[in-house]
Amino acid sequence: MAVEAKTLEETPTWAVATVCFFLILISIFIEYLLHLLAKYFNKKRRKYLIQALYKIKTELMLLGFISLLMTVLEKPVAKICIPKSAGETFLPCGSVDSSDWSEQETKCSEQGKASLLSTEGMTQLQYLIFVLASFHSVSSILTFCLGMAKMRRWESWEAETRTLDYQFSTDPRRFQLTHQTSFGKRHLRYWNENSVLRWPACFLRQFYGSVSKVDYFTLRHGFIMAHFDQDNNFDFHRYIRRALDKDFGVMVGISFWIWMFAISFIFFNAHKFYSYYWLPFIPLVMLLLVGTKLQAIITLMCLDSHDKSHVVKGTLLVRPSDHLFWFGRPKLLLQLLHFISFQNSFQLAFFTWTWYKFGFRSCFHRRTEDIVIRVVMGVLVHFLCGYVTLPLYALVTQMGTSMRPAVFTEDVIEGLKRWRAKARKNLKNSYSARPSLDTSLSLDSSPSFSLHSRPE
Repeated sequence: MAVEAKTLEETPTWAVATVCFFLILISIFIEYLLHLLAKYFNKKRRKYLIQALYKIKTELMLLGFISLLMTVLEKPVAKICIPKSAGETFLPCGSVDSSDWSEQETKCSEQGKASLLSTEGMTQLQYLIFVLASFHSVSSILTFCLGMAKMRRWESWEAETRTLDYQFSTDPRRFQLTHQTSFGKRHLRYWNENSVLRWPACFLRQFYGSVSKVDYFTLRHGFIMAHFDQDNNFDFHRYIRRALDKDFGVMVGISFWIWMFAISFIFFNAHKFYSYYWLPFIPLVMLLLVGTKLQAIITLMCLDSHDKSHVVKGTLLVRPSDHLFWFGRPKLLLQLLHFISFQNSFQLAFFTWTWYKFGFRSCFHRRTEDIVIRVVMGVLVHFLCGYVTLPLYALVTQMGTSMRPAVFTEDVIEGLKRWRAKARKNLKNSYSARPSLDTSLSLDSSPSFSLHSRPE
């Protein structure tokens, strides 16, 4: 015998008040934790991370609004009827179970049609949005933490650039062949000089020693010599960290075209596309291509310097250029990493959602191989993206033609902002004073006319 659900008219007020109290308490607690995290970032002078934190809060609010909108539109959407033939196409499980249809679906069935999306389907979709928001935020944070953990050793490399041994090794009075430099020994191999063998070599190099000390020193030297007068005490490691903080704000966001991908992922989840055979491998293939391209950029810079001169003074000098990147756009690599991160998060979130709502064994995961492929690919892509590709991206993308705004410290940026505000205020005051001056000049220089005749 079916039991009807009680409405708020039949529910004790103390029960409603208790539930509301705990929901508000949990929300305030989460808000307070985010406030403490923002204060910590502010204390560490990581303003770009504060911006990323606010972007996460904005995305969560947007997803919450979408969930609320879906709750309001549950019944109106379920009342939309479509032809029955259209309702039986592109099914994720290949069949339809009409045993527990709602009232709105029954009305469509009486007309020989099918409901566009049932109330139960709308509720399940809300769960998917919640899981997606959680996985995307947590996955982005873990990826960033893995990258920062890998880059921690770069701090000691940066300190080494201020030692006498490093200054002696880069002394411009020392001459040596490019093949004799450490950077040349690493990249001037016969397979790197071959345009066909270079790509497999770069593909394999990203798995062992993806960023070596000599790569860091050489790219640092090339960046400083390209944008500064001489090899000064510029903290290249801190600059990379600030730039990566700003890029993290991009990775945690969800742009329009990312939403379009999420919609296409849901569409291709139909049984007829067999997406579980090929969709989990897309993030891995794209990630390996990006890592290979980053390694190839380092090799191409070495080959370019070698072609221009076989003898170097001090150390080999690489020249940053946008032409080394795809379509001359270094930021394209960040968009690809953003896409890979979201796609991987979406697949893990989708797997978790189907496991929670339909059980471990459902039509979404018919065989053990499907489950193993999704889980292993998701964890592998997450680790490679955070610990291997992200640090390599943070270093190589600084080799573009122009510097990034993160080259300035927070103190310099605040000083420039104050100077700009003061200059605009002075300019405004000068413009306001100019009309009165122009009026006085025009009155003094205007000719005088008199009705009286001139004395003779």
